[in-house]
Amino acid sequence: MARQDTVSPAEAPAGGALQRLAHRLGRLGRARLAALTAVVVGIVVILVLSLTGAGGTGPRHAPPARAKDFSLAVLGHPGQRISLGSLAGRPVIVNFFASWCVPCRKETPLLARFFRARHANVAVIGIDVNDQTSAALAFVRRTGVTYPVATEPASGSTVVAYNLPGLPATFFLDARHLIVKRVYGAVSQAELTSGAALIDERAE
Repeated sequence: MARQDTVSPAEAPAGGALQRLAHRLGRLGRARLAALTAVVVGIVVILVLSLTGAGGTGPRHAPPARAKDFSLAVLGHPGQRISLGSLAGRPVIVNFFASWCVPCRKETPLLARFFRARHANVAVIGIDVNDQTSAALAFVRRTGVTYPVATEPASGSTVVAYNLPGLPATFFLDARHLIVKRVYGAVSQAELTSGAALIDERAE
């Protein structure tokens, strides 16, 4: 019997598909095409950096800047909102993460334990990025998260405003909600402790 080679969809010749894609893109205006390209590139960069853990090398020090206020849907409860403004006058740790992010699987349980021990004096908000709701809910339950968690797509205004290089990313805000410390990549216990002490100190 003659052997018949098979080609998976991923291996199929791409000439025809590329021609159809080029034809469709040609119908878009230059401005719309540029905006679409920027969104796609942003999503790809976040995915690649998060899966490899190359989003950062630890804490980044920069002059304090006011954190962008946000009001986002609660994960699993789209009719409810979480806002930074509701925590005015309190130090806050804002953590961007996702269930598909490999470094987040190590970081999130640590952050959950930290919050349970320190929630009386430091608030924590998690922002789940570009995730499936069911996967994200299972992840936060499995990792013991009890702090409020919001959700947003990778192209959302809050993700853009905080200029994420990848996931996870953690921002330490003092009582005036100035960003006094940033950690890109999985945050460590030492970084959580020092960051919390810094925003506590600035609250006095």
